[in-house]
Amino acid sequence: MLPLAISIGDPSGIGPELIVQAWAQRKALSLPPFYVLGDPALLAARARMLGIDAPLAETAPQGAVAAFGERLPVSVLENRLTDEPGIPSPVNAAGIIEAISKAVKDTMSAHAGAIVTAPIAKKPLYDAGFRFPGHTEFLGHLAEEITGVPALPVMMLAGPELRTVPVTVHQALCEVPETLTSAIVVETGKIVAGDLKARFGIAAPRLAIAGLNPHAGEGGAMGQEDMDVIAPAIEMLRALGINAFGPLPADTMFHARARQGYDVALCMYHDQALIPVKTIAFDETVNVTLGLPFIRTSPDHGTAFDIAGKAIARPDSLVAAIRLAGSLAKNAG
Repeated sequence: MLPLAISIGDPSGIGPELIVQAWAQRKALSLPPFYVLGDPALLAARARMLGIDAPLAETAPQGAVAAFGERLPVSVLENRLTDEPGIPSPVNAAGIIEAISKAVKDTMSAHAGAIVTAPIAKKPLYDAGFRFPGHTEFLGHLAEEITGVPALPVMMLAGPELRTVPVTVHQALCEVPETLTSAIVVETGKIVAGDLKARFGIAAPRLAIAGLNPHAGEGGAMGQEDMDVIAPAIEMLRALGINAFGPLPADTMFHARARQGYDVALCMYHDQALIPVKTIAFDETVNVTLGLPFIRTSPDHGTAFDIAGKAIARPDSLVAAIRLAGSLAKNAG
């Protein structure tokens, strides 16, 4: 059994304390073994803050499974992290980036079975010169750097009752219509269908495709994109043998009866995908990156600087991310 690699995320956020809480509940929740790419002193401080007895084991990934039952395994970063809950700083950027990079290398070299990433905040990284829009895009870059093969990472939000995928992600809403192309919809649909088969065990995935405009454009009365961009993409996907249908009005796609008719909803922009899945199951929803040569999951929430260090953050979404990563790794193995 390979352990999961958990990158510590932004140390000023709730990530470190959620990791400690998850480890403390490992036996009660039957969690798969994991280790943290992080700073032992910082994790120890969070454990003390939470009142949790969490002895640490500084270890390479190969020793994580043996240590996990009694100690929290930590793969120590070269870049140390400042311990200031709620106060993000670009000083931590090097360590945050190192944790993600090492997690990818460990997984690609078969020392870890999958990656779980604790939340990061973009501004401190941008202030330190980070040039990627977010976690997902950086993971795609690392995958290409290692394999030499270009990757198109696709974000999927997976909850117990709904899976959604934003075709365009970290873009201003005003930029979406000019960015959205049939080719992007088709490539996203191919990756989603392939990973649902290979990693989620869904033999014939059903892809519901949302329209961009109100009422899916209503025959061109409310915009041309649904007719000119999305509908042709759906036909291309169907020609490839993928069960895709739409474009569907987004306001009627997500009620309970509608959700029974598909395995995943492809949405045209960030909030169209994230609002319904987070509303239905905020604490149980997991961010999964598809289209990469490794498995990556993450909680569906952010760093929550406002409550960091106050011992009130709940680890539910991180626990769900750990469980899903373990399940997907088992399917892949």
